[in-house]
Amino acid sequence: MHATNILLNSSTNRTPRSLRWRVVDIVVASVIGVASGLIFIVWNQASNPLSAVLSPVLPGLQALLGGGWLFAAVLGGLIIRKPGAALFTELLAAVVSALVGNEWGALTLVSGVVQGIGAELVFALFLYANYRVYVAILAGVGAGLALAINDLLLWYPGSSSEFSTIYVASAVVSGAVLAGLLSWLAMRGLARTGALNRFAAGREITREV
Repeated sequence: MHATNILLNSSTNRTPRSLRWRVVDIVVASVIGVASGLIFIVWNQASNPLSAVLSPVLPGLQALLGGGWLFAAVLGGLIIRKPGAALFTELLAAVVSALVGNEWGALTLVSGVVQGIGAELVFALFLYANYRVYVAILAGVGAGLALAINDLLLWYPGSSSEFSTIYVASAVVSGAVLAGLLSWLAMRGLARTGALNRFAAGREITREV
């Protein structure tokens, strides 16, 4: 009887998980999106000389740089943990990058949507309830695969199967590491500072400590 009461009390005191967006979710997601967009602008400039080094080594290897444009989706999804967060932050970052100016113009928004959906689908697959490191890595993989397919259709139509295979593999690896693993580590680092105390991500770190 005593054990039953404990189970009932713990069940009663447990706060139900809500997938509805709060004002703080919108604000923080917007901050993540804008800040990521500013980083994208820097990465836009840095990627050109790096790509010039990778491409001659093995055509298609330049997609290893793709993760630098994907982390907004994964980081936003890991912190906000609501439907649409990955898509929102990635698209907003793309908007900032396009508004400031880059060589891809309005097509940057297409990339933002496609890449955001790639990560979003993975979080949805886990019902927005699992945010462990392997889910973050898979979200990065999803975004990387989306980036590769989008780029091959828009920028490299008619590419050889060898180039396409290397490009897809490189984008997936980059997404897994740069967008997936590093975003998960960044989320945990932010949580340890107390900046995410109003989010489940922050409360998880507090319980671990």
